[in-house]
Amino acid sequence: MASEARYPDIEVYLAQASQDALNDWLGDTLAAAPLAPAGKGKWRTRGRLGDNEIPVLLVERAADGYASLWFDSPHTPWESDAACARAAAARLACEVRCSLGGWQPGDDPDRFLRVLPDGSEAQIDWPDSGH
Repeated sequence: MASEARYPDIEVYLAQASQDALNDWLGDTLAAAPLAPAGKGKWRTRGRLGDNEIPVLLVERAADGYASLWFDSPHTPWESDAACARAAAARLACEVRCSLGGWQPGDDPDRFLRVLPDGSEAQIDWPDSGH
């Protein structure tokens, strides 16, 4: 069985996760320090997995009231955005959204995966309200 290539980075969108819960999850998963302010509505930390440092950026209200959580590394515990979204929804008890896969020209950029805390998933249209 062929495995998909690891994503070069991971980005998910969080509905209403508490920052304390997020810090606990990042600490448990990546040994990351608590998120620190990095400008208006932005928070940063760095985690580690093995010998690899993993920069983390949280942007509040990035899209339609959702916060963007970005792991700028291919060395996360998750192979894909969807795998991270499933882990985040379960641990943070909030709705999490992510792109359906690596975007290619011709793909519909508004198709997302919605993962709920109970584990249910659906493909949804999520238009960019900023444009």
